[in-house]
Amino acid sequence: MAELNLTLKIWRQSSPSENGCFETYDVDNLNTHMSFLEMIDVLNEKLINEDQDPVAFDHDCREGICGMCSMVINGRPHGPLKGTTTCQLHMRHFKSGETITIEPWRAKAFPVLKDLVVDRSPFDRIIQSGGYVSVNTGSAPDGNAIPIPKNIAEEAFDAAACIGCGACVAACKNASASLFVSAKVSQLSLLPQGQPERNDRVNKMVSQMDEEGFGHCTNTGACQAECPKEISVDYIRKMNVDYNLSNIKG
Repeated sequence: MAELNLTLKIWRQSSPSENGCFETYDVDNLNTHMSFLEMIDVLNEKLINEDQDPVAFDHDCREGICGMCSMVINGRPHGPLKGTTTCQLHMRHFKSGETITIEPWRAKAFPVLKDLVVDRSPFDRIIQSGGYVSVNTGSAPDGNAIPIPKNIAEEAFDAAACIGCGACVAACKNASASLFVSAKVSQLSLLPQGQPERNDRVNKMVSQMDEEGFGHCTNTGACQAECPKEISVDYIRKMNVDYNLSNIKG
């Protein structure tokens, strides 16, 4: 079984108020079947055994679903593979002797809490501002009670695939959250259940995005290129149309 010996340059920062820097670590005899996060686990075990502070990083499901594993690997959010989260990236995609640079998301709206962990609560506040539908309580209706054309259902489902990881923000030169917000707006605006609050929703969510300090979209497309769920920038167009129409209607 092939083994890897790697040099890691990792961003270390003890708190939001402290200045950070890159520190270099050597990790040897890594299994090529390890995931990227398992490799960091091995490093942390080594650091703990040496009475050093382990590298803080976000993780949860490790199945590409939760969006927690937010880190920039060799300059690319989630690493070199297209449509792949960090936790689904395996070490067989790297070569022995390679130097890997690992750093957190870089955005004013995502301050670093410690090492590779950033505060992504602005996304939560954007969702709280309007990313929902208001319904009466009671028993759940049948799934097929409201007929929805297949192409519209699939388009809404593609938007709903967004896991809120923030790679779009990290990839964008303006640190724009437009891909995230447009996906969350579109997954509801495309469906009948989302129509009553459609105008208010897009206004509130876009306003909250601006308030959180994210930049504006300038159509470079880096967000789509780095999105692990390959969400299309066409949703940004849909959001902009909805936003403009809602303001025309008042």
